[in-house]
Amino acid sequence: MNILVPVKSVVDVELNIRVKDSHIVEDGLNYILSKWDENALEAALQLKEAGGGEVTAVTVGPARSGEALRKAMAMGADKGIHINDPATEGSDSWGYARVLEAVARKGSYDLIITGRQSQDTDMGSTGAFLAALLDLPLVVNVIHMERQSEAGRLEVHRKGDGDTEVIELALPALITANDSLNEPRLASLKGIMAAKKKPLETLTLADLSLDASQVGAQGAAIEIMGFEAPPGRAAGKKFEGEPEEVTAQVVGLLASEAKIFT
Repeated sequence: MNILVPVKSVVDVELNIRVKDSHIVEDGLNYILSKWDENALEAALQLKEAGGGEVTAVTVGPARSGEALRKAMAMGADKGIHINDPATEGSDSWGYARVLEAVARKGSYDLIITGRQSQDTDMGSTGAFLAALLDLPLVVNVIHMERQSEAGRLEVHRKGDGDTEVIELALPALITANDSLNEPRLASLKGIMAAKKKPLETLTLADLSLDASQVGAQGAAIEIMGFEAPPGRAAGKKFEGEPEEVTAQVVGLLASEAKIFT
């Protein structure tokens, strides 16, 4: 089974992110492989280990995005594809999907696995757009998957609104991975060293026969107008006195300020 896994380099949200003049301050930022993409990659690697095949990781972005690819290959992806073209800057979910569509059509993939959403925009729509462009069956928010005895079929469980849905899926297809699907493996030292020798292809939009006006800020239907830092946390209140008095004060504030009982 040949599997394509789109991955994205995102800002590490565990670190302190500063905002100035409606822009994120770049100094001191650290970029990592999006966590949901790690789940997607782990799922692909497990399918490969269970029945053979090849896993290709692909990313769209500037030179620093190559770090996400290198981590993907250190985890076990067989090769990487890096779409590095300044014209992709400012792409929205549709723009990224257009680029990934062109990559997918250049190869022969039985399955595409994306993260449910990315850690930066949390849009969760690139996978759905990509499936539509490729006219592939789509299952989102997958929490369990396994090969079927019949070739070219998977059983997938997805987290629905009220319960778990079990779907038998014919390949080729596209699924998006929930973060509860698995526990992504850590890249070993051996994997990190092996990743340096794995094939890594760098392409531009021209290599994919894409016009710059179709992607990037030019082709985006959504524009980020600016960023705002979250409001600071208000100082806490300390209550003293007998338990009955304190309880009455707390309940009163919950009702009048927090509006919990309205």
